[in-house]
Amino acid sequence: MLGFTLEGQARAPVVWGMLLATAAVAWAVIVRAAVDMRSGPGTMGLGLAAFMGLWVVMMAAMMLPSVAPLGSMYLRGVWMRSQGWPRVFRVGTLIFGYLAAWATVGLVAFACAWGAGQLAAEAPRATPWVGAGALAAAGVYQLTPLKDYCLKHCRSPIGFLLHFGSFSGRLRDLRVGLFHGAFCIGCCWGLMIVLVAVGVMNLAWMAALAAVIFLEKTWRYGKAVGIAFGLALIVLAVFIPTHPGLVPGLHPGAGMAEMAP
Repeated sequence: MLGFTLEGQARAPVVWGMLLATAAVAWAVIVRAAVDMRSGPGTMGLGLAAFMGLWVVMMAAMMLPSVAPLGSMYLRGVWMRSQGWPRVFRVGTLIFGYLAAWATVGLVAFACAWGAGQLAAEAPRATPWVGAGALAAAGVYQLTPLKDYCLKHCRSPIGFLLHFGSFSGRLRDLRVGLFHGAFCIGCCWGLMIVLVAVGVMNLAWMAALAAVIFLEKTWRYGKAVGIAFGLALIVLAVFIPTHPGLVPGLHPGAGMAEMAP
């Protein structure tokens, strides 16, 4: 038993490194894509397939660091019970399941981004109020019991392992990824509304939201960070009707400089 524990501890940095390296590559892709992409309201000129591909990469960049502590505990068991390519396959299947759960959110995000572009073009006077409502709703959700319930799952290593210990079969790792992804969606979907409102490829906001998500799930004062951020979003929402540029994802003037000849 001691040997098992020591081996698991020895593998922890390797598993952490795999998850963080994947996130780092995803960030590099996103930063590179942002250079060539039109900013402003809408889907950035992307069709559904291209948007979904970019969305999955964004979720890898933003979410994998926050799930590394819990994910590494599960993956250490995978690492010790498998050898060679089966080990790599199981780790990849877990990550695939997790990102597949977030891909479903990407479908909603695409519809919302498309609607934001249409709204900005056809009813520009309404967009500041829609943006204010979106940020206020996201802020309020940060304070709700449902948010707290999902966050507790994401912050509980023992509960995480006990629950997934009942999973079996060839699709076990895929199911674990999907299940944990569903709880992460429950925890963070409100913050993705913010991302649509401020512009899906807004790197500054992406980094800020990723930092909040990471602290919420890994820091001992993470719950307080989430509450403080929720209150900040509510306060920010008050200023949006008079300062519509705060939500470039809904502001009809955003990105016009880049589009001008």
